[in-house]
Amino acid sequence: MYLSTSRASDIAGGTPAPKGPLRTVPGTVFALGLVSLVTDVSAEMVTAVLPLYLMAGLGMSPLAFGALDGLHQGATALLRLVGGRIADRTRRHKLVAGTGYALSAACKAALLAVATPWSVAAVLAADRTGKGLRTAPRDALISLSVPPGEQGRAFGVHRALDTAGALLGPLAAFGVLWVAVDGYEAVFTVSACFAVLGVVLLALFVREAPAPAPTPAPARARPALPPVRTLLRLRGLRGLCLTAAVLGLFTVGDAFLYLLLQRRLDLSAGYFPLLPVGTAAVFLLAALPVGRLADRLGRRRVFLGGHVLLLGACLLLLAPVPAGALLVVGVLAPLGLFYAATDGVLMAAAGPLLPAELRTTGLAVLQTAQALARFAGSLLFGWAWTLWGPGPALGLAAAGLLLSLAAVSVCDGVRTLRSS
Repeated sequence: MYLSTSRASDIAGGTPAPKGPLRTVPGTVFALGLVSLVTDVSAEMVTAVLPLYLMAGLGMSPLAFGALDGLHQGATALLRLVGGRIADRTRRHKLVAGTGYALSAACKAALLAVATPWSVAAVLAADRTGKGLRTAPRDALISLSVPPGEQGRAFGVHRALDTAGALLGPLAAFGVLWVAVDGYEAVFTVSACFAVLGVVLLALFVREAPAPAPTPAPARARPALPPVRTLLRLRGLRGLCLTAAVLGLFTVGDAFLYLLLQRRLDLSAGYFPLLPVGTAAVFLLAALPVGRLADRLGRRRVFLGGHVLLLGACLLLLAPVPAGALLVVGVLAPLGLFYAATDGVLMAAAGPLLPAELRTTGLAVLQTAQALARFAGSLLFGWAWTLWGPGPALGLAAAGLLLSLAAVSVCDGVRTLRSS
């Protein structure tokens, strides 16, 4: 399949066929992976320094940071629906995604002009607006480029390239902070340059999704898309949305986990950006194998297994384990595997359930359900941290995640019995 796709791409002047383990995916997936790689270098440079910059540098409280982290996760969730709806109506997935990437690039530059916690929050909200617009059209471009049986592999390849950027971003931030006198501003400047490069790569090398098969004349006479609520009548999609939302409510953000780990290790601020590197390295190595495993064993099963790994990382942070290499590996490795087993796998599970003309909107509905739940979860975690401290807050989150996993597993078992 790929040989014919890549040859057509070469003839049309598109992205050349990748070699080695990437040869089984179309050029569009590989090109989008490169765009995400560069963009994630930009995003993770900022994310790596943001917790200390806001809480230590600008004096933001844990509750306020929880609100900001929730904003970062889900305050612009409804814009995912807007972006998905526009992309499905216009069939211009690349244009909608490019608009989101361009907006985020502008926000990286705007960070240089703000210096108070809530002005930073406003810029980050606009940046999340860009992410909300681009995510569903980008994932739809990937999903529409491969057959249903290879969705996990395609998303695994994309997420592996995306995570290579997540690995390089904190390293770049660490290097800039090491050599620059005015460290944070230098980080924001380099981040903005990488964000602009990502927009350029998208414009030059990503091709639009293939048009769906022609519809009969009576169907063409009704051009309006079905309302979004009709998507939730799809039983499989409705179940995925409920599962993602229930588990997302008790998913502790990685920024909080890094802060807790830094406290346990008594790590200096200069080395803090290295913590996401461990997570990104594991994610990078595991994304493709876990995606292929999900194609074979079942994507929902792998998705739930990822949350079990996250629960293990939380419990290890609560355990009286000596601060050292065991604690670092025991937290960062499961966190990286959690992302490998959930991020692309969830989209791969949803893609085959959705018709091509509603693929982007359907993925946006799922992303919105998960993002809103994580937004609420971040607020609750920050509130619990403020009232009782980081340890009790993490304990409550771990208990909630355990109960959620049990409830979802029971529901899956009942569903299996009914269908058999």
